[in-house]
Parts: sequence; C-alpha cells; structure tokens
Amino acid sequence: MILNPDLVPPGHLSGPSRAIRRGGRSNRLAARQNPGGITRSNRQFRNIPAYALLTDETLAEIEQQADWIGSEIGVEFRGDSEAADLFRQAGASVEGERVRFDPGHLRALCSTAPAEYDMHGRDGVNGFTLGGDHLVLMPGYGSPFVTDLDNGRRYATLEDFQNFVKLTYLSPWLHHSGGTICEPMDVPVNKRHLDMVYAHLRFSNKPFMGGVTSPGRARDSLDLVRLVFGDSYLDDHVVIQANINVNSPLVFDSTMSGALRIYAAANQSVAISPAIFGGAMGPVTQAAVIAQTHAEIMVGIALAQLVRKGCPVVYGSFHSTMNLKSGALTFGTPEANLATMALAQLGRRLRVPIRCGGGQITASNSADGQAMQESTSSMMVSVLSGANQIWHAAGWLEGGLTMSYEKFVMDLDHCGMLLRMIQGVNVESEAFGRDAYLETGPGQNFLSTAHTLRHFADANYQSELPEAGQYEAWLENGSPTAEQRANGRWKSMLAKYEAPAIDPAIDEALRETIARKKSSMPDEWY
Repeated sequence: MILNPDLVPPGHLSGPSRAIRRGGRSNRLAARQNPGGITRSNRQFRNIPAYALLTDETLAEIEQQADWIGSEIGVEFRGDSEAADLFRQAGASVEGERVRFDPGHLRALCSTAPAEYDMHGRDGVNGFTLGGDHLVLMPGYGSPFVTDLDNGRRYATLEDFQNFVKLTYLSPWLHHSGGTICEPMDVPVNKRHLDMVYAHLRFSNKPFMGGVTSPGRARDSLDLVRLVFGDSYLDDHVVIQANINVNSPLVFDSTMSGALRIYAAANQSVAISPAIFGGAMGPVTQAAVIAQTHAEIMVGIALAQLVRKGCPVVYGSFHSTMNLKSGALTFGTPEANLATMALAQLGRRLRVPIRCGGGQITASNSADGQAMQESTSSMMVSVLSGANQIWHAAGWLEGGLTMSYEKFVMDLDHCGMLLRMIQGVNVESEAFGRDAYLETGPGQNFLSTAHTLRHFADANYQSELPEAGQYEAWLENGSPTAEQRANGRWKSMLAKYEAPAIDPAIDEALRETIARKKSSMPDEWY
C-alpha cells in the first residue's frame, strides 16, 4: 500500500517534543472562518512524545506471558473451520476449535501488517493516516439509547443516528465518522446496517466503519462502498473499517472471525478490539489483562494477514476495571489508565497503528461532574499514550448504553483542546515576540502591540461553547450550566448543516441497492 508522502510527518513518537509545524495556524483559522465548522485537513500530527510507562524488560515479560497464553491455553475459533484451517496451514497446532501457537509464532505472523496507511473519504479531501505520529478521533459506538435535555433518555432512532453523523461531519475535531454511533432501534436488526452505511456515505465524507454483526452484513457494507468508490479502488485504497470484538476470554465466534475475513480479503482496515473487564473476562490484575489483550489482538492480526498479507489493521483494545463489591463497570480508573499506556507501548513494538482502550468514557448517567472527571482522565491518558486512533471521543454516557447530545458537544470542545496540546510548543522566531518587547518596554501592556494583533485570533484555543460570562451576567441569564449551553450548541450545529455533495447517479444506485436488499428478506427484530 503506497502512503501519500505529504501525509508522513518528519519524526517519530519516541523523539523529543518538536516545534509546531507550519500550517497549523492557517488550518485553525480556516476552521473558525468556516461557519459550518468544517476543516479541510484531517492530518493531525503529534508533536509531543508518547509517554513510556514500562521499560523494555517489563514489556518483554508481558510479551512472554502473551506467548504463554497462546501456547498453553490457546484461542478458540467457534464455528469457523476456515479460520482454524488457515492457522493449521501456517503451522499452528489445531485441536477441534482450539488453536495454539509456539512462542514467537504470532509475532511473526503479524509482521506483514503495515505500520501506517491512509484511509480515504469519498471526496478525496477528508482522509487521514493511521499510524506513526498521527492521531485520529471518532465518536462513541454502539449505544442503544440517546438522551438530550429536551426529550430525556429514549431508544435511539435512525434520525438520531443521522444527527450524530451530521454533528461528526461538522466537527473539525473528529476525523472519522464512526460506526454504529447509536443503534437505530426503529429499524429491523437485519436491515439497519444498510441505513447506517448509507448515512455515513450520504451525510458525511469522512471514512467510517461498516457492519460486522454478520458476514452477510459485512458484504453488504462493501457492496455499498464499491458503488461509491468503484470495484478496483478498494484493491489499494482503504475506505472502510471493521470493528472486530474478541469474545474475551480467548474466543472468536464465527460472526466476528467471518466478518474479519471478509474485510481483510477486500484489503480494508480491520481493528481487533478485545473488551476485557478485569475479574470478568480476564483475571483481576492489570498485568494479566494487558498480556491477555496482547495475545488476543495478535491472533486477530495474524488471521487478517493469513487472509491477505499486508492487510491494514489496528491494534485495538477496550478494557476497564469493575467495582468488585457491586459488579458495576468503572471508567477512568488509574488501573485502566495504566493498562492503556502499557498496551500502546506493546502496539508500537508490534509496529502497527494503535487504538487505545479509552476515549471520553464514563459510567455516569448524566453529563455531570463524574462524567467529565472520568472522561477527562481516560481521554488525557489515551492521548498521552501515543494512540493513533481514539474511539468514543464524544457523546458516551452510562457505560456506553447512551449517547448524549449535550455531552457530545462538551466532549468535542475537549477534543479541540487536546488536539491543540499535541501540537506542542512553537519555538519559531515569530513566537518569541521580540518586536512586541521593543514596541512596549517594561511595565507596559501588550494588548495593542502589532504582534498581538497578528496572533490574537489563533494564539490560544477558542472554545466553541458559549461562555458563561461574569457571575452577575450569568445569574441574570438564568445560571446556565455547561450542559444547558451545549444544548443550544448542538441545535445550532444541526440547523447549519449542509450535506456534502454527492453524484445523484451514485446516490440513486445506493438507494436502489438498499431497497433491493431490504425487500429480499423479512424484518427481524432480534
């Protein structure tokens, strides 16, 4: 796969902090001048180093434990004899559905996965690179409920799904359109993937995720993107991504491994994402969870490479702790944050793009102080870990059961702050402001200097949420909270939304194909 040389940054994660690259100021200014909030550059470079939590010796110990799991315990492929046969042919030990690997075998099988690759949007503009010093943010995933201050918590509908696609499209801080941002519960289970893929293609032009809840839905997703991009384009261009969840502990069912093989055969991005909660799907200790996660990810990456050598992958994870008194899930905890940093290091040693285990995730039922504390803790660690792709960056509430319109907007604001932070410190000559000192002198105010006038618009990150104002004015306006101000913001964004252009003939072909596929099967609601 050929990388666009214009997207490759001149540095490495392990290097020291670098000065901000030229062009950052103009990109931020252009984003603010565009009333719809659309950025025309999704190339987010990390100019600060990733945090290295563990030593090489400790990482090697974890890798040895992952090898022990692969050789002594193994992984089961339930109902997918084709996957087991691929591993048997590659030299693994297969007994029924259980597959075991000699130490080092999985790492060797993973070695053909690319370290970086481009993902392309349908208009050739809103693409990005996964891997290296790049950071890609995307909204929440999989919530059956939505909530807002006007209508409260309710089952998500297709209209809600479309709204979140539009809000994601409008935000310069989210580069990826997401996947199942929320489940449209008013559409039959066996048909909703068609409406979701269409919404991503019609209401956005950013790369997105397709259906994975059955191999047939994976094929449907690829059929639709081929109508937009053309059959041959997908052979050497990545336009869609699959979220492959491992049924931890150590099980791939035929739904996930089947969908994986379909996307891999089409040379599209496959994100392998074990979901391990310590004490439930793995041992309670974080070292064990980290090693098990590493083993499960390597098995998924290895399968993708056996299907198609060089298949683009993502080293993914979703992990957290549990309240061992109540059994409730917990987010933003120190143990889970440590695991995020350790897994990012392991992914870099495997030389593949990394999806961290966090994002702006919370167990809170509302966009309150708990929600923002847990979300901030998890998101900050996710960014500092050196992850290349962060899921659940906006909207997540209630342990993922609910997407909140207000929290979505509040999270977007935090995303913008963090993307500004990873640009690092500008040490170019202009940033030192020497002419400002010469213009003012000791004891003088800098507000009216030529240097300030040149940079006031983009010197600092500008929040997109309305300011509360001074206390007296805030009180007179009804003491609106951040959540209440966010309520007006998402409504304003949707009111300004304009769909990106699409060829009418392509749009008609998409609609006809979807109608034909839907009419070919009865509705299924489970």
